[in-house]
Amino acid sequence: MSVTWTCDAPDIAATTTLGHRLAGLLFPGDVVALIGPLGAGKTHFVRAVVEGLNGDGRRVSSPTFALIHEYEARLPVYHFDTYRLADEAAFADLGVGEYFDGNGVCLVEWADRVEGVLPAEHLRVTIEVAGETARRFTIEGRGKEYGEIVRTLARES
Repeated sequence: MSVTWTCDAPDIAATTTLGHRLAGLLFPGDVVALIGPLGAGKTHFVRAVVEGLNGDGRRVSSPTFALIHEYEARLPVYHFDTYRLADEAAFADLGVGEYFDGNGVCLVEWADRVEGVLPAEHLRVTIEVAGETARRFTIEGRGKEYGEIVRTLARES
C-alpha cells in the first residue's frame, strides 16, 4: 500500500515548517528516504527534522565524506549520505540494517541510489527545485504506518 501527497514550499521557512511537522509524526525505527538533485535542500530538510525532534539543527551538516552523522534529539537521528558510495553493497556494508532496526530515525540522502537496501516500508520524500528558494515535495508513504504519516501531513496542511 502506498499513499502519496504533493505540496509546495514557497520559501525556506515553509520547508523548515514541513520538516518540523514531519518530525512530530516520527517514531523509533522510522526510515525516511530523501531524493533530489544537488542543491534541492535535502540537508536543510534534515536540519528541520532534527530541530522538530528537539535536537540542535545547527549541528547538522552534509555527511557526504563521513557517510553518517548521528544527532541527539527526542529520538536519536542517523543521517546517511549515499552520494559517494560505489553501490548498494557499500551501503549495506555500513551496517545500516542495525540502524533501520534500531530505536532512532534514519534519514537517507540520495536514497534512490540504494533503493534495494531500504526496508520495503519507509517514507520517500522527493524534493524538486521550483524556484530560487521554492521547493515541491512529493511524500510517499510505503506501508501502513508511513501511509498514515502522509495522510496526517496532508490533513494538517
